[in-house]
Amino acid sequence: MSDESTTRTTNVRWGVLATGGIAATVSGDIALVPGAELAAVASRDAGRAAAFAREHGFARSYGSYRELIEAGADRSSEAGLDVVYIATPHAQHVALARACVEAGLPVLVEKPVGCTAAATRGLAELARERGVFVMEALWARFQPNHVRLRELLASGVIGEVRSVAGDLGFALPYDPAHRLWDPKQGGGTLLDTGVYPVSFAQGIFGGSPQAVHTVGVLAENGVDAEASLLLDWGGGRSARLGSTLLAHAGGAGTITGTKGRIEVAGPLHKPSRLQVWADGARRDDEPSEVVELPVQPTGSRGYAPMVEHVHECLAAGLVESPVMPMTDSVAVAEVLDTALDALGAVHRDDDTAFA
Repeated sequence: MSDESTTRTTNVRWGVLATGGIAATVSGDIALVPGAELAAVASRDAGRAAAFAREHGFARSYGSYRELIEAGADRSSEAGLDVVYIATPHAQHVALARACVEAGLPVLVEKPVGCTAAATRGLAELARERGVFVMEALWARFQPNHVRLRELLASGVIGEVRSVAGDLGFALPYDPAHRLWDPKQGGGTLLDTGVYPVSFAQGIFGGSPQAVHTVGVLAENGVDAEASLLLDWGGGRSARLGSTLLAHAGGAGTITGTKGRIEVAGPLHKPSRLQVWADGARRDDEPSEVVELPVQPTGSRGYAPMVEHVHECLAAGLVESPVMPMTDSVAVAEVLDTALDALGAVHRDDDTAFA
């Protein structure tokens, strides 16, 4: 990463690509983090970008993604940026992230990083080659109850983890123009909601499963509408995961170990409560510990802890996050790739997003 000018402030200058709902939500949380500056936003529509900038307090707006990246790459200039958040539809993520990395700009890319494992892996390799920070915006890993969950598992309170279960999803009326049903935008349940339970299991077991077994349902245009996955990590360790756009899933999770279990109250990506049963306690016994940390700080939608982590990584000069490394993103992408291919679902990245 290039050296910064000694004359500029120490604020972390954020650029945001896209002006949709998730861009608005995350921008609101960026503004809550001390030291964060909403410096620039871009859209393919200059008027939309300008309106978004006024509404959310950005200093500048651009009528193309290329303009923001080229201006932001000059870190010593007034228009320079320290990190770019990519909030476009799924299929555009990798092309825009690659453009940022090639310009030397650190990137926080909305989940999933890519619609294919090959594209995700290629971005990770490019970032390492260039020494540029890239992280998937898997905000669930930074939620307070998830942080506590990792601490509990590391303590060995439930022994060796043998199985993980979890699901996430909601009923969404079929509309082929909606981004979650449109294959050109990376639609389908696995790339949107399925990434959470898969990342949940992968974060617990680490590495990649030895086998992925999948059943599911496709929409009439070929995107995945519902999927159930059985992941085999070997040695009897497994994960049973679900994702759907056809029903309102509870979104809870269960982690079972040789000495007990932990139940994660849904929704899985922002749990409100953990219940721990240790030392072989039965389900009808009182839990040995209940954790109910706030899902988000006052005024936040839950993304502020992730933004704070990005600041910490940039300050330390890291190329990858120790909590959400690209190795994990690639491992999750490989699971999703295998499941989507097994279903015969349509999934591809848009290589023309930055053309």
